[in-house]
Amino acid sequence: MSDAKTPPPNVWPTLRATDARALMTFLADAFGFVESAAYGEGDVIHHAEMLWPEGGGIMLGSDRQDGSIWALRPGTFGAYVVTADPDGIYERAKRAGAEILQELNETDYGSRGFSVRDPEGNLWSFGTYPGEPLPS
Repeated sequence: MSDAKTPPPNVWPTLRATDARALMTFLADAFGFVESAAYGEGDVIHHAEMLWPEGGGIMLGSDRQDGSIWALRPGTFGAYVVTADPDGIYERAKRAGAEILQELNETDYGSRGFSVRDPEGNLWSFGTYPGEPLPS
């Protein structure tokens, strides 16, 4: 997936969800994210982390009016996730009921991937393109 010049993923996108617990279950079932932390009270998730098995992850929490600068509206998130297995993730996402927005395809820059929408309305693209190496 990467070489010595391409840094490993270490960016943590964040989002909020109307039903954070249900979204976490969907992300695990549809794409293979792995829950690594979840803190909250009752149905409210204050902070959760979902790891991507190939590196990196996302942070999320329940939609709540708490005055936080991170009070992002549910359904406004978008992410590109690098994977060595876009075909497998695509089939998994279809089985889990993800809304397919762009079928599996090959791009002119050498990536194979697809795009979907999750039940909260967030956009996800999965592909083999790992980004360009660091400049010399």
